[in-house]
Amino acid sequence: MKLFYGEIAEQKVTINDEEQQHIVKVLRMKDGEDIHVTDGKGKLASGKLIIEGKKAGIEVSEIKENLPEFNPKLHIAIAPTKNIDRIEFFVEKAVEMGISEISIIITEKTERKNINIDKIRKQAVAASKQSLRFHFPVINDSVKLTDFLKGVNPENTFVAHCHENLERIGLKNIPSLEQITFLIGPEGDFSEKEIAFLAENKVRAVSLGNQRLRTETAGVFVAAWNYYNMI
Repeated sequence: MKLFYGEIAEQKVTINDEEQQHIVKVLRMKDGEDIHVTDGKGKLASGKLIIEGKKAGIEVSEIKENLPEFNPKLHIAIAPTKNIDRIEFFVEKAVEMGISEISIIITEKTERKNINIDKIRKQAVAASKQSLRFHFPVINDSVKLTDFLKGVNPENTFVAHCHENLERIGLKNIPSLEQITFLIGPEGDFSEKEIAFLAENKVRAVSLGNQRLRTETAGVFVAAWNYYNMI
C-alpha cells in the first residue's frame, strides 16, 4: 500500500502539498497508479493517482471511515535528551508501535529545553505512514513537569524512575486500562524532589527492570510493552 497524508471531507480528498511534491519529484509515480490517502483521523481514501503537471490528486473509488484505533491508548511524557537524535529515534519507534500521544516534558535535570516540535510532528507523520497507521498520534508542545501534571488523571498515570530506595511496582502489577500515561525522565533521572511531588499527586512509580535504561530506551520499552498488550 502506498499511503499518503491529506484532507478527506466527504467525497473530496486533497493530498498534502509536501506529499504531492514527494509523489511527483521524488517517487516519480505515474498517472493511474493505485494510491491511498489518510487524514490521520481514522479515514482512508483509495483510488487512482492523477498527475497534472507538478500537482498530484486522486480519483476516489472508496472511502473508509471510523477505522479502529489502538487499544489501550498510550501517552508517553518524556524529557528530551541532550542528543536530539535519541528522542527522534524514540518517536519513530513508538509511533510504529501504536502510541497515541507524546508530550515533551521539561524537568529539573533536563539539559535541552529548546525542541523543534514541528520536526517531531513531521517524523510522527512519516512513521505513521510507514507503519500504515490511519490514526496519527498527537504530539504536544513541550511543557514543564508541574504544568503537565495539572491535566493528568492519577488513576492511569505512572512514572518510571531509577531510585531503588523509593517504592516502585512492576509493569505486571499495572491494572488493565483503556488509557495509560507514562512519565519518562531525562538523563540523570527525575530528582527525588520531583518523585516526591509526583507521589503527592498520587502518580504511582514503576520499575522497568534491573537494568538502568537510557531515556529513549525506556520510552521504546514502554511502547513495546503496550504494543504487546494490544495483540
